[in-house]
Amino acid sequence: MCPHPLSICILRRGWLMSEILTPIIYQLGTGGIGGFLLGFLIKKVLKIALMIGGVALIFFYFAFDNVIEVNYAQLSARVEEITTAASHFLSPLLSNIPFSGSLILGVITGFMLS
Repeated sequence: MCPHPLSICILRRGWLMSEILTPIIYQLGTGGIGGFLLGFLIKKVLKIALMIGGVALIFFYFAFDNVIEVNYAQLSARVEEITTAASHFLSPLLSNIPFSGSLILGVITGFMLS
């Protein structure tokens, strides 16, 4: 047991602090910057998605009034494809927690500041 502070004991054992901190800082920095850009992009795309959603609601209203006919089986298949693609995107993020944590904080920051 080393009586000195942790950093001195680590340096005495031949480890360099840069070997320990560099990968952590790299993951946190990359995740934070990437998350900020992703949050900024999400806010911009969200405006477009809301407009498309409004148009979709109009089409669903027309389908309800039998003005147009909708193939719900094909629509359901497309929605299932999109949710499968989203789950394939999210599973690698969840497996890498430090990167994901800083990415999420970056997304929130980018979303709020844009």
